[in-house]
Amino acid sequence: MNPPGVAGAETRKHGGEPLTVAQPFLIQQQWDAYTGEQHAVWAELVRRRMPQLREHAAEEYLNGFEQIGLREDTIPNLADVNRRLGPRTGWNATPVSGFLPPDAFFEMLGARQFPTTTYIRSREAMEYTPEPDIFHDVFGHVPMHAHPVFADFLQHYGRVSAALMHDKDKLEKMGRLFWFTVEFGVILQKGKVKLYGSGLISSHGEGTHVIEGKPEIRDFNLDQVLEQRFLVSEEQKVLYAVESFDQIYEAAQEAEKRLG
Repeated sequence: MNPPGVAGAETRKHGGEPLTVAQPFLIQQQWDAYTGEQHAVWAELVRRRMPQLREHAAEEYLNGFEQIGLREDTIPNLADVNRRLGPRTGWNATPVSGFLPPDAFFEMLGARQFPTTTYIRSREAMEYTPEPDIFHDVFGHVPMHAHPVFADFLQHYGRVSAALMHDKDKLEKMGRLFWFTVEFGVILQKGKVKLYGSGLISSHGEGTHVIEGKPEIRDFNLDQVLEQRFLVSEEQKVLYAVESFDQIYEAAQEAEKRLG
């Protein structure tokens, strides 16, 4: 049984304006409703990933994990996470009912509100779940939101994408930028490829695929990224490595100039 959500939670945009398009999808996390079994699933998922991530994750991810107070044994209480995260970068992990339509998703990113599902996968779906859950959303994504440059990039990405809702082709190009950074991003640190994308962080199979050197790792190039097609259903054949997170912030600005 998944913890119930209560519609009507009020969340405001960065700067005080209430969300509009995303409002119907906002819920409350009922943290007390999680069962012991659900906490145990979270604990097992985290303990499977952390040995690999301590060696192969970007230092900014590992720092963020500590800074926002994630624990290995307990599903995070989003209110506690936000008390730590908000003062650092203005971001919040905001509970939502599930998949959001693009306009609602971009509105939330532009407001520094990260849409976060409260459901956790079952033990039978430990290896893969086709729908987002709190493990992917919080463990995979939110630690990076504690990094100021990444935080600025993600908000800017949301605002640029929201302005392109009228143009399917341009929005698809922005989707590729998101895929090869936020979801499947890698960074070169101390001469080694490190993981920071949530798809690599939260999936043991995807992370191992990269660590074993199977995908081609190219230097980050916005021209190539905007044209690089991918399949969600298979392990990635090509990834793009940045040397600093300034590169992806600058890429979002450049994409705005080209596509806006």
